[in-house]
Amino acid sequence: MPEQPRKLKTRPQFLRVAGRGRKVAMPGLVLQVLAQDDAVAARAGFTVTKKVGNAVVRNRTRRILREALRQVAREEAVGAVDLVLIGRDATRKRRFSDVVNDLRHAMRKGGALSS
Repeated sequence: MPEQPRKLKTRPQFLRVAGRGRKVAMPGLVLQVLAQDDAVAARAGFTVTKKVGNAVVRNRTRRILREALRQVAREEAVGAVDLVLIGRDATRKRRFSDVVNDLRHAMRKGGALSS
């Protein structure tokens, strides 16, 4: 079973991915991908702005993204990359299977999948 991505935790880590990484926009999310040179496992961070809604809505959106990444990581081989998943207002309005497909397509397009 593939290893689950670890967490990006600090603002400089997020800014590094945003500044140097590739950006792939999909209807249900935005994915930023940056290849790591020195790491073996993928790292992931999640962000949802206040434009999406209040704290309850943002947390629900973040949970949807986290579970979608967990499902894709179970099925596909994720390379040594830093991922930032940005939730959109449409994330919670789309069916979960569509969000998973958006993420899978974005990860292929961004070069995050090793397969």
